Amino acid sequence: MPVTFEPNANVVALLYLASGVLFILALRGLASPATSRQGNALGMLGMMIAVVTTLFLLGAPNDPITWVLIIAALAVGGGIGAYTAKNIPMTMMPELVAAFHSLVGLAAVFVAAGAVYAPEAFGIAGSDGRIGFVPLLEMSIGTAIGAITFTGSVIAFAKLSGRMSGKPILLPARHLINLALAALIVWLVYEFCRSGGSALLFWAITVAALLFGVLIIVPIGGADMPVVVSMLNSYSGWAAAGIGFTLGNIALIITGALVGSSGAILSYIMCKGMNRAFLSVIAGGFGGETAGPAAGGGEQKPVKLGGAEDAAYLMKNASKVIIVPGYGMAVAQAQHALREMGDALKKAGVEVKYAIHPVAGRMPGHMNVLLAEANVPYDEVFELEDINSEFSQADAVYVIGANDVVNPAAEDDKTSPIYGMPVLQVWKAGTVLFNKRSLASGYAGIDNPVFYRDNTVMVLGDAKKMTEEIAKALAH
Repeated sequence: MPVTFEPNANVVALLYLASGVLFILALRGLASPATSRQGNALGMLGMMIAVVTTLFLLGAPNDPITWVLIIAALAVGGGIGAYTAKNIPMTMMPELVAAFHSLVGLAAVFVAAGAVYAPEAFGIAGSDGRIGFVPLLEMSIGTAIGAITFTGSVIAFAKLSGRMSGKPILLPARHLINLALAALIVWLVYEFCRSGGSALLFWAITVAALLFGVLIIVPIGGADMPVVVSMLNSYSGWAAAGIGFTLGNIALIITGALVGSSGAILSYIMCKGMNRAFLSVIAGGFGGETAGPAAGGGEQKPVKLGGAEDAAYLMKNASKVIIVPGYGMAVAQAQHALREMGDALKKAGVEVKYAIHPVAGRMPGHMNVLLAEANVPYDEVFELEDINSEFSQADAVYVIGANDVVNPAAEDDKTSPIYGMPVLQVWKAGTVLFNKRSLASGYAGIDNPVFYRDNTVMVLGDAKKMTEEIAKALAH
């Protein structure tokens, strides 16, 4: 006789609740580098409970092919995840996050499609076999957000990975086109709900939302990409929550709401850190739209050039050195060399601190993760608001691969596109040692006046190689 099994609804609800609590604790743990490993472990445990509980809900289907497909899907997905985690370097983490967001959005679309074609399998069909208006509304909203997240994340991935130019792609009448497309999506959602679940209208919503995702991200410049990544993270959460309401799945609702709200809060924090209005970022952003004198190929101003020996001498004879890491450090994988340099300075009796700008790198927390990977002590790493007042007390500052986040134009040039953005005031230090490959402009496409100040020494070259040479010079 076939085995029958009815899962207990109260047990399932309790397990989903436990999973949600673990996700909340995971977010709390990830708020600090010191507890991030524990937070990550709690998140993994919560996800395992959610997956096992979902399988538990299936009971014991008579068709073994169902379990074969499920196990195969878990093996393929888990295998790809394990391979990715092991082989992707930290420098590619921003584009990896964008790629994963795209998969969350696509998954929401696929789940909704399954519900449209087989509503009885999801328990959302009425006695007449039709889906109600409210479930259709939830499903269509989740689908639209998921599709926008998918294509928007793909564009963000392409820009972050260099497969597409980081400069804004500005289409004629783009705002009018976007408004018209948004209105079309709203109308399609209404007609889809009124139709009782027309498959044709479902795919029309999906295609329109996919196009909308492309059009709202391509005009955004590279300098705004950290906000975009955070925003897409929020979108993926709301997409999951929308589908969770349709399916009556508590875990999806809790997880989606957590991801959506935390991503929205992070986007707000990032915009505040850049002195940007969230709506202005979505409307087009900056990054490559304007350029300073050096970026525009104008007359090059004189700069002071130095080498590893010069930098080592100046820092070794300082009492306090502040290190400012940027994306150039990430690209060169120089974090380990930087820690060795910091250790050598501390052995020489120099006080060493690290200053992190909230939008340094290509995603929130990018620099913190890289420094933690190199085992830089957490108590030596400070955020902008905690360390900005200390630059005037520092004998030397070592800027490695940063540019826009230390640009004084944000404070004194009202014509600059970054005017008003809080920046690290490195120019107030006794000496600024600026490590870059060249004098080229940063991601925002504007020149940096710090290069040409009397107290600045440009230490040009590969970040990792130059920092290693400085560390060797300090050891002698």
